Amino acid sequence: MKKFNFRKVLDGLTASSPGSGSASNSGGAGSGSVHPGGTAGILRDEIQESLTSEYFQICKTVRHGFPYQPTALAFDPVQKILAIGTRTGAIRILGRPGVDCYCQHESGAAVLQLQFLINEGALVSASSDDTLHLWNLRQKRPAILHSLKFNRERITYCHLPFQSKWLYVGTERGNTHIVNIESFILSGYVIMWNKAIELSTKTHPGPVVHLSDSPRDEGKLLIGYENGTVVFWDLKSKRAELRVYYDEAIHSIDWHHEGKQFMCSHSDGSLTLWNLKSPSRPFQTTVPHGKSQREGRKSESCKPILKVEYKTCRNSEPFIIFSGGLSYDKACRRPSLTIMHGKAITVLEMDHPIVEFLTLCETPYPNECQEPYAVAVLLEKDLILVDLTQTNFPIFENPYPMDIHESPVTCTAYFADCPPDLILVLYSIGVKHKKQGYSNKEWPVSGGAWNLGAQTYPEIIITGHADGSIKFWDASAMTLQMLYKLKTSKVFEKQKVGDGKQTCEIVEEDPFAVQMIYWCPESRIFCVSGVSAYVIIYKFSRHEITTEIVSLEVRLQCDVEDIITPEPETSPPFPDLSSQLPSSRSLSGSTNTVSSEGVTKDSIPCLSVKTRPVRMPPGYQADLVIQLVWVDGEPPQQITSLSISSAYGIVAFGNCTGLVVVDFIQKTVLLSMGTIDLYRSSDLYQRQPRSPRKNKQFIAGLTELNDSPVPLELERCKSPTSEARENSYNRSRSSSISSIDKDSKEAVTALYFMESFSRKNDSTVSPCLFVGTSLGMVLLISLNLPSSDEQRFTEPVMVLPSGTFLSLKGAVLTFSCMDRTGNLMQPPYEVWRDPNNTDENEKTWKRKLVMNYSTSSQETGDHQYTIICSEKQAKVFSLPSQTCLYVHNITETSFILQAEVVGMCNSACLACFCANGHIMIMSLPSLRPMLDVNYLPLTDMRIARTFCFTNEGQALYLVSPTEIQRLTYSQEMCDNIQDMLGDLFTPIETPEAQNRGFLKGLFGGSGQTFDREELFGEATAGKASRSLAQHIPGPGSIEGVKGAAGGVMGELTRARMALDERGQRLGELEEKTAGMMTSAEAFSKHAHELMLKYKDKKWYQF
Repeated sequence: MKKFNFRKVLDGLTASSPGSGSASNSGGAGSGSVHPGGTAGILRDEIQESLTSEYFQICKTVRHGFPYQPTALAFDPVQKILAIGTRTGAIRILGRPGVDCYCQHESGAAVLQLQFLINEGALVSASSDDTLHLWNLRQKRPAILHSLKFNRERITYCHLPFQSKWLYVGTERGNTHIVNIESFILSGYVIMWNKAIELSTKTHPGPVVHLSDSPRDEGKLLIGYENGTVVFWDLKSKRAELRVYYDEAIHSIDWHHEGKQFMCSHSDGSLTLWNLKSPSRPFQTTVPHGKSQREGRKSESCKPILKVEYKTCRNSEPFIIFSGGLSYDKACRRPSLTIMHGKAITVLEMDHPIVEFLTLCETPYPNECQEPYAVAVLLEKDLILVDLTQTNFPIFENPYPMDIHESPVTCTAYFADCPPDLILVLYSIGVKHKKQGYSNKEWPVSGGAWNLGAQTYPEIIITGHADGSIKFWDASAMTLQMLYKLKTSKVFEKQKVGDGKQTCEIVEEDPFAVQMIYWCPESRIFCVSGVSAYVIIYKFSRHEITTEIVSLEVRLQCDVEDIITPEPETSPPFPDLSSQLPSSRSLSGSTNTVSSEGVTKDSIPCLSVKTRPVRMPPGYQADLVIQLVWVDGEPPQQITSLSISSAYGIVAFGNCTGLVVVDFIQKTVLLSMGTIDLYRSSDLYQRQPRSPRKNKQFIAGLTELNDSPVPLELERCKSPTSEARENSYNRSRSSSISSIDKDSKEAVTALYFMESFSRKNDSTVSPCLFVGTSLGMVLLISLNLPSSDEQRFTEPVMVLPSGTFLSLKGAVLTFSCMDRTGNLMQPPYEVWRDPNNTDENEKTWKRKLVMNYSTSSQETGDHQYTIICSEKQAKVFSLPSQTCLYVHNITETSFILQAEVVGMCNSACLACFCANGHIMIMSLPSLRPMLDVNYLPLTDMRIARTFCFTNEGQALYLVSPTEIQRLTYSQEMCDNIQDMLGDLFTPIETPEAQNRGFLKGLFGGSGQTFDREELFGEATAGKASRSLAQHIPGPGSIEGVKGAAGGVMGELTRARMALDERGQRLGELEEKTAGMMTSAEAFSKHAHELMLKYKDKKWYQF
């Protein structure tokens, strides 16, 4: 279909209709139409843009946080790396700090079990879709080399013996199959369940729950069935050597390292210890948490022991570690891990249910004394490691950011290339409040290698949480480390149990939840808005103070009957609102407008600020609290926009009712006005009453409005992606609004402070506030500040609407400005100074402001470019002429969720994330599309709430409730990403096995070697049935793996064979050398004897 581009050719467009001459682009994919010729043409030719499409590419970089919904855990004791599998098919592999890798099964099936090929750089995963996968870990981004799909049986358990290439796979039917790891082909050797159990047994033993080879004889396999049957299978003779029966279901089994005993955990909370010499009954039965009973009576049943590990020590009693097994009468007790060491029993209570645990031991050999030193415990929402070398079992300090979700994340902010001293300053303050009592030893998961890479600029991520806390994170060099934590709830009084509903009706839960964040890194001014309609301004100080918190209460009111918006003259008058809806709801969803005492609430804030002096530790200290109050029984509407200027000393915020501007230096309210009143001071248009249920636009096409001019909430509700998220997009989790409010109220959706031209044809720049609304209107408000620094603390600040209006389609999302040379202009700021510093002379100190514009900008005839982006389109205006130079219709069928003007490669661009999953980049100021990638469909509200762009081609979003996903749209970073990621595999020599000694070798076990290749190979075992399992070649032959025959296991095998051959040759050389030495010694001895024999003889005596 051919695309048409309609243009209206007009020269010298007047400021009264800045958008009238810029016809929209019908295609949406090409560049928007612009004003040709005239002054606009000259302005467009001023800037030579340097960015091209070659600068941009989308790729994921790193994922931070705790793996969501974990299911499996594995550890490589030689490489010292840890792997976690999840219910969504993801695998996270962790090593030393900086070594953090994420990989994903394409099927999305849950990970049942993980098995490392110890010290070989590979990992086997078993998924819930009954597929085995072999991952290559010798590359920075692991990839699947082989997959094996079981068609007729369900996988329940896997076991890979150390230094073996044969994987044992147990199934739900009770059968045991054997897989060649190198070729990922099923062996013809199968242990059928009916051959393993006695022929006289009439019942099925259940699924295989355990498989392990004997530490004493690797030719014997221990098979545990769910019903309590254990079979000791001789692999060579293909028969059961012994069988063990117990009347309680088995959950797990673990060997003693000598291979003579094994321990089982059962569903009744008991542990049974079995001796191979007497398999008829348990050698020992204990119920660790059961009440002691009289002799002859069975112990009290407890909760199932889901897993047990039996680890021996050289110089002390063995460790018996298990999860579960608590008494049923302790129903309120938290999940626990029990450590039994000799006669001592220690119960470690956990904050979350235990998913899996592993004991970390010094040796990888199962037939050696294990010497455990730590326990890795995977919880549903945390990962902890317990130090077993200390008697009080302290936990190790976790170097990974596993507590992002400590309280649910409600908003995020991302700052790249921020002032370099900030990270050190925040860390020095935050480290004083760290928890104590950790183990003094280093984190034991220390594998892999990581270097700083080429990316050296500092990055900071800020997360706001549902409990009112705010966390600052160091995100430099692909890592994440918490620097500082701020609790905004400390500003308010604690909610009393009986008064909760009366003091805070705007939300049902989480009244302190953080909604919006605004941070100026240069001035260190921090501002936060909460779900209970409050704004807190924080200043940073290195000194502790005790002071009262200053608070302001603001009454922001807008009568529904007074609301009028532009529409054609032919539209009918506005109908009687009372006949349509008796009472309107707030954004919070609260419908109770009368308190429990029957008195209508009015002029009451939602929360109570502390009135007594408060001790504020070093760090961010509350300077001012601003609260919106109830109006005539209606709670205040939640805040939808927030901005602050440290240079002006002014904070502004708005909601669907109106706009509030506050001087936080003098602690006074400068403006509290309904959105409609902002137009009345100088209205360009005849704003007539209208019906909110009809599509409207301005008269005579002077400006462009939405096709359906409704606020942000309704616009998003009506988006094409609504079926992908049943709960429509709102600014808060509990928002709901009546249809009459949706259509009639014009919300303030964007705010921006800048030195600009507030009126047409102004000759000099002045402080301005850009105000964007949900109807696509942009209003410029002029700020008249006192001229001198001394007067700023005493003289009033004048705030007046300038009468300048600009318009776009859809709710306004963001603003930015560029100077005439195309450089991005930063808002002015005040240089930080410690407000509580007593060392300096307060009288001589003056505010130091950085205005970020050249002196030439005040000359007559100079101008700047203003970039405005809404949910539908982007426009570039020239100020002060207010000429629309460029317009680009970004989307027609969807809407923009997040937009930001960012710096990149010493230039600027507009980055947008659309609800249909597209990430789009446009050059500035021409708005030429540079990149349009269908990256991520909007499947969750969390993504929309937390997606954010920043400078240097970086972005992030909350991919799950517990994880942050970072990505880049920079081609340079995509090219260098391999250098920034850590190496999972590092060449480490496998520890040598201990010398067992002559007597142990003679009496301690089988002296003959077991050749698995001969037993399981195709020559002996034959081929497995093709219908049983299907081999699927993997896509992962990358980075040094060449061809199917050159897969990682083939390389490992060849390397191992080469090492074996080298070792064999060295052994042969050593034997030959020893033989030569023996021969030399014998020769020397014979020569000496011969010399002695003929020493005294004459020559003629021979």
